[in-house]
Amino acid sequence: MELDLLIKLGLELGKIVVIAIVVLIFMMVAVLYMVLKLRWVIARIQSRLGPNRTGPWGVLQTAADALKLFQKEDIIPCGADKWLFTIAPAIVFIPAYLVYVVVPFGSGLTAQSLNVGIIYLSAISSISVIGIIVAGWASNNKWSLLGAFRGASQLIAYEVPTILAMIIPVLITGSLDLNEIVSSQGGGIWHWNLFHLSGWPMLPLAFLMLIIAGLAEINVAPFDIMEAESELVAGFNTEYSGMKFALFFLAEFAESFTLSAIVVTLFLGGYQPPLHILGGQLTGLAFSAVSLFWFMFKCWLMVLFIMWVRSTLPRVRVDQLMNLSWKALIPAGLVNLLLTGAYVVFWMPK
Repeated sequence: MELDLLIKLGLELGKIVVIAIVVLIFMMVAVLYMVLKLRWVIARIQSRLGPNRTGPWGVLQTAADALKLFQKEDIIPCGADKWLFTIAPAIVFIPAYLVYVVVPFGSGLTAQSLNVGIIYLSAISSISVIGIIVAGWASNNKWSLLGAFRGASQLIAYEVPTILAMIIPVLITGSLDLNEIVSSQGGGIWHWNLFHLSGWPMLPLAFLMLIIAGLAEINVAPFDIMEAESELVAGFNTEYSGMKFALFFLAEFAESFTLSAIVVTLFLGGYQPPLHILGGQLTGLAFSAVSLFWFMFKCWLMVLFIMWVRSTLPRVRVDQLMNLSWKALIPAGLVNLLLTGAYVVFWMPK
């Protein structure tokens, strides 16, 4: 009996390790391609040259950059707190990696389905602010510390409207499980939360709020004030080099895909096809493959949108950024939450 228990435990641990490795490999490959694609998109929008030398059409440029970071010397400033300085990149990177545990990439393609998936996403994504503060403080650099404080104030301010926006589809669906939220949007594009008439205008407003607050949460232009190179010489990670800097860089691009995945899951049908005839009639492994394609396709469109915004809009001032959250998004989110609650209680068909 004990042997059977040990075997089951070993199989379960092996399954966890395999899933963790697969998710990590996916994250690494996705980030490498996103960095390359961002350079191409920015070059096209801003009428300048992108990577075109390293490999065919420059496709090996990000691989060369990764190799360069591996070879760089790991420098720790003399006045820095070495232990905190070392673990800060891990504190920022690990949450960006763990959020993929509950993301439904397709039918039956969720690493671990949780009935509190939205709460898990909010809790895990909130940890990165600790790593940013630790990185700025441990660097013993006033620019890094200032960037860390600006980053912390930005993340705390925009965590509130992000949660307020994510609550709306939860109330409409009646579940915190991401898989159930996706399942409720099946049957065609008109059933997606963004286009569903029963949740209008609360769901479209929540969608807009999530995109704006999400861009601030992942520190992407026009909301990249925590690194503001013209003011802070890169912000909280000024003193970092080599692979420690690469972890910060990796986490930022991984969070861009994470934001896209959350938006797609909550408002754009998740892995559900836009029309039933485009794969909705399939079952089993066939539907899993088709659903994975649709999820990745939608996420890629959202990533392109983020890159478009990033390469088009100028950086806002720090006071404008904070006013947008506290004076506009949070009041609008609270009113939207009140209206959604009243609709669910009094008018929504049971």
